[in-house]
Amino acid sequence: MMKMKGKHAWTAKVGEKGQIVIPKEARDIFDIHPGDTLILLGDEDQGIAIMKNEILTTFVDSVLKAQNRTEDPE
Repeated sequence: MMKMKGKHAWTAKVGEKGQIVIPKEARDIFDIHPGDTLILLGDEDQGIAIMKNEILTTFVDSVLKAQNRTEDPE
C-alpha cells in the first residue's frame, strides 16, 4: 500500500450511545484534547468530515474580514 505524505486513514467503531473514539495517533497529529469542540460537516453523498472548531472559526473570521474590506470604499 502506498502512503501519501500528510494523508491518513483510521477506523473507529460506533458505541451503543452513538459515540466514537478518535484514535490516539489522529488526536496527536491534529492536536485534539479532552474538552475540545469539534465540528462535524455532513454530506449525504460523500460522508462526514470532522474539524476543530478553531479552524472553522478562523476561516469564517477571514472570510468576513475580506468581505468587509471589499465593501469599504477606502
